[in-house]
Amino acid sequence: MNRRHLPLALTFVVALGAHAAEAPLPKLTLDPAHTTVSGLSSGAYMAHQVHLAFSDHVAGAALIAGGPYHCAEGSLQTALATCMTPADGKGPDVAALAQHATAQAKAGKIAPLSGLAGDRVLILHGRADKTVAESLSADTASLYRTLAGTGAKPLQLREDLAREFTHTFPTVEAGAACDVATAPYVGKCGFDAAGAIFTELYGKPPHPVAAKAGGELRTFDQDAYRDPEADALMAAKGYLYVPKACAEAKRCALHIAFHGCQQNVDTVGEAFVRDAGYNRWADVYGVVVLYPQVRASMAPLNPKGCWDWWGYSGDGYDTRDGVQMRWLGRASAALGAPLR
Repeated sequence: MNRRHLPLALTFVVALGAHAAEAPLPKLTLDPAHTTVSGLSSGAYMAHQVHLAFSDHVAGAALIAGGPYHCAEGSLQTALATCMTPADGKGPDVAALAQHATAQAKAGKIAPLSGLAGDRVLILHGRADKTVAESLSADTASLYRTLAGTGAKPLQLREDLAREFTHTFPTVEAGAACDVATAPYVGKCGFDAAGAIFTELYGKPPHPVAAKAGGELRTFDQDAYRDPEADALMAAKGYLYVPKACAEAKRCALHIAFHGCQQNVDTVGEAFVRDAGYNRWADVYGVVVLYPQVRASMAPLNPKGCWDWWGYSGDGYDTRDGVQMRWLGRASAALGAPLR
């Protein structure tokens, strides 16, 4: 029998057997009050979704070239037409998206909006980006301001939209040319985006960053956190960076870094998880970095290995009930920083 015709539960058993050499996630000493997220492109959309869904447990987000929550409204056609490069006047209705998010929060599908109080948000977008329009990052900022309100602990939001880079994750000198959106979507831009992300989310660095990371980049078995009733479309193997201090029982924070489309390890190797710069800064701040990995598929249609921000994984994809959200909940709990 062809594997694709196996019953879902049996498929998981086969997958687990095929990748039994990968270890599960370690239980670490983490401070769940300082969990943060970030991502590029589809990873930015996912990080934004995770922040709103779990803002009672996620303290901040950094988004590079991503649009506002529920922009696609569960439709790939809307995602492509409205939420990447919308024609003039055809972008998302931010007021309507705010109303939707408010209703989802009241229904318990995402965290109460009060969870955004005091959170830190960084929105980055390159002026040379032709893949995702800059207006969508501005829309994301507008949505955050609408949802966060003006409470006693206001949202700390910073927009950085004036840098000259294309649809890529900017670094000082790692990756491809900065002016071309090409694999591995890590670009030599003379700008340390990872450093900017950590500084915005965790404050002024306590000491200078080293030239190389000093901790350990580990692989782990993503299948161990699957839902036996639903496929989250995750790859079999994920990555985790653990600074030396965090491996030695120091109390650390958790940061979840979401790759973009065509930026998963299956497509570009370890370029993003090693070269984006997160790991060096994780050493400085005492932060464990989780690099979850999506797998590409044709059914459902996700050939570029994007995170689900338009509904390919099923109903409730951008709520706490979404299958990828539930996977993240189990993985983060296994590490010691549960999202709910």
